[in-house]
Amino acid sequence: MSTGGAQAADAMNSVAERYAHLVLALGQHNPDYVDAFYGPTEWKTQAEKEKKSLDAIGAEAAELILTLAKIPDATAAGDEMLQLRREYLQKQISALAARVRMLKGEKLKFDDESRALYDAVAPAFPDSHFDRIIAQLEAKIPGKGPSRTGGSLWERYEMWRKPFVIPKEKLDTVFQLAIKECRARTLAHVALPPNESFAVEYVTNKPWGGYNWYKGNFHSVIQVNTDLPIFIDRAVDLAAHEGYPGHHVYNSLLEKNLVRDRGWVEFSVYALFSPQSLIAEGTANFGRDVAFPTKTERMKFEKEVLFPAAGIDVSRADEYYAVQDLFNELDYAVNEAARRLINGEIDENAAVQWLQKYAVMEPARAEKRVKFIQRYRSYVINYNLGEDMVRRYIEKRSGADAENRWSEFGKLLSSPRLPSGLQ
Repeated sequence: MSTGGAQAADAMNSVAERYAHLVLALGQHNPDYVDAFYGPTEWKTQAEKEKKSLDAIGAEAAELILTLAKIPDATAAGDEMLQLRREYLQKQISALAARVRMLKGEKLKFDDESRALYDAVAPAFPDSHFDRIIAQLEAKIPGKGPSRTGGSLWERYEMWRKPFVIPKEKLDTVFQLAIKECRARTLAHVALPPNESFAVEYVTNKPWGGYNWYKGNFHSVIQVNTDLPIFIDRAVDLAAHEGYPGHHVYNSLLEKNLVRDRGWVEFSVYALFSPQSLIAEGTANFGRDVAFPTKTERMKFEKEVLFPAAGIDVSRADEYYAVQDLFNELDYAVNEAARRLINGEIDENAAVQWLQKYAVMEPARAEKRVKFIQRYRSYVINYNLGEDMVRRYIEKRSGADAENRWSEFGKLLSSPRLPSGLQ
């Protein structure tokens, strides 16, 4: 490395360390902000003792952005990873500054907030878009009158899908089988640290359905919320999203390839409200289709293993998933509810009713989703838009070849690439 290159690297390392300290400092004001930290314990202790003000954090973030702008561009040197690192720090620090402004009282519209925090804006859909899909679902689950199975679509849907609930006493067995399969499929294509591991916990009274708490040293704690019934399709979804090749694999590869091998300390801390989350959630969602590249493969596994383990009638598997495929087309309905709620166009009750109608959610599930939106706001785009952006990026590079897809997926998981870099 040239003298200039070494100086640039040293300057970048200094910015990265100060950024990590700022994330921990902001975590003192916003408990959800620091999703994971496995850097030096004294850094966390220092943040707790200092309790920097929001003004001080904002001022230092602005200073860091200016410092970073003065560091020589790595593009000419031909090192893509260094250039991606620089862009990563720019976007992450900018998002941190935006989060500071929000905590100080600045109100942002939904799209402005998602652009500032997640480096992306989700497409907007009119009600008519969802009406078309709802009409198809109405035909799949015809009504029989309110006195029998309920008049509204969500009531009929809940009645129709009751037989596909995983019994609570079988939940861990089914989930562990799904994890085992997803892990085996991932290990066949991705080299993971030999001591990687995670524990599963079942919890209640949470606004989310599942959560991966990455602890560092290649270990995660995955929590599954059992407040509401868990349906058979969620077993693979959760196993892939939270575990393999999702969050657990993503965080493990970042720790191995960037923190340990390169010494990039900015990856030892994960700021939840940042562009990194769109990559994290997008790869976690798309990871399900990387692990099971065809519907035939997934259906074979579910019919032979998961449905019997859950005691669910295998003969109805195709019928169940035909309906679920239609429901997946309603995915952006949650974004629309969030956009309207955050923009002040509807209130909490109207958001619940809107989700009942257009996301076909029972009231309890709609209420829980609105609680999630109120707490995490525009974060909701990271799941569906994130998945769509990651899918397009990977498929553009891999084509239809499953092995190439795994290769490109692994590269993305091990890189600092962010949403605006998914071209």
